[in-house]
Amino acid sequence: MDRVKIFRLPDFSTGTIKKTASQADTDYTLLYTRPTALSFVDGGLERMVQIADDTMAAMLYADHFNGNDPVPVIEYQKGALRDDFDFGGVQLYRTGVLKAAAAQMDREYKFAGLYDLRLRVSRMGRLVHAGEFLYYETDNDTRLSGEKLFDYVNPRNREVQIEMEEACTEHLKATGGWLAPEFKEVDLDEGEFEFEASVVIPCRNRAKTIGDAIRSALSQKTDFPYNVIVVDDNSTDGTVDVIKSFLGDDRLIYIAQDTTWHGIGGNWNAALKHPKCGRFALQLDSDDVYSSENTVQMFVDAFRKERCAMVVGTYEITDFDLKPLPPGVIDHREWTPDNGRNNALRINGLGAPRGFWTPLLRRILFPCTKYGEDYAVGLRVSREYRIGRIYDVMYFCRRWGGNSDSALSIEQTNRNNFYKDSIRTWELEARIRMNENKNHAL
Repeated sequence: MDRVKIFRLPDFSTGTIKKTASQADTDYTLLYTRPTALSFVDGGLERMVQIADDTMAAMLYADHFNGNDPVPVIEYQKGALRDDFDFGGVQLYRTGVLKAAAAQMDREYKFAGLYDLRLRVSRMGRLVHAGEFLYYETDNDTRLSGEKLFDYVNPRNREVQIEMEEACTEHLKATGGWLAPEFKEVDLDEGEFEFEASVVIPCRNRAKTIGDAIRSALSQKTDFPYNVIVVDDNSTDGTVDVIKSFLGDDRLIYIAQDTTWHGIGGNWNAALKHPKCGRFALQLDSDDVYSSENTVQMFVDAFRKERCAMVVGTYEITDFDLKPLPPGVIDHREWTPDNGRNNALRINGLGAPRGFWTPLLRRILFPCTKYGEDYAVGLRVSREYRIGRIYDVMYFCRRWGGNSDSALSIEQTNRNNFYKDSIRTWELEARIRMNENKNHAL
């Protein structure tokens, strides 16, 4: 088709993007980002151009096939800042926009050139999703969803992540969403609490693992009183019997949810609202165990030392028997005091385990969802408050076939990603408005 010139990108560097833009001389420029073969359904390329014409899209992407398997993709939105947003292998740019964006690229990225291009183009016009299956490609990454989950925090990808952060930070500054490292102070002694800390364990149908989690939580050694709050959301597999076997320890609080909808977030809210919830609410997933008997003490010490509203620790990926699995220790080094809360809008999680200052969380509360609830709260906290960090391994994240994210369908993956992009969109809009209000007040 003479209105489109197709380029296969050998890499995603700034140099490659600029060279491609300089050679573009048709109405549209198609960048193919896979090393594998590309073919279109009958009339597929023409249809992409037609939709781009009709919508005046700055960039257009489409549903497609991976081999013979259909691959639907999701709508782009303001908060879809993930550098791993799945457009598929085909990105169709309006050539005038491509050239204008490439001319603005003033940093030489080895890895983040294509990401930088996309962010710049998104400021110039719409990124349009054509919800039609228009081409065939082959994606050689055949791993299950649970195996891809930690790519963005794999230490081997650190150089890539640094570049992606730089590109995203520049975009946030250009759109008014970047936040300077200025934080509200917290009075950690606010309120009266019987317990200094509570380990919160939400669960549903975890008969195989909940006992290990509770045992780990109850074995902590501290110089303050703490308890363990287990919130069961209508388990049907014997989980409740395991929980009740620990009720001889008066530090254990068992909350049985009613049959209405709660999600993990709603279960957290039940723990936070409990009158015996401690000053600091500390996360422990029902699949996992703390790495030592000192984890709870480490949490509280970090809160007191850093005077922060939330603390994020470090964990290690293991199998069910606690044998290390790649990528190993996940320490979220991308979280920095100066730019962590801005970079949090690019990545898909904030690390674990997490601890929260209960008075603030009782005001914010968790969204009643079973996915992304912790990320939503972390973003909301970081908008105004300092988040502390612990770089010692605090718990073991056990990967096994029963994990809820071990092998998701593409439809479920899309729903999860769209929701997290929505969280980012809402948070970004709130930050832009906060900056505008601050500027008006000056």
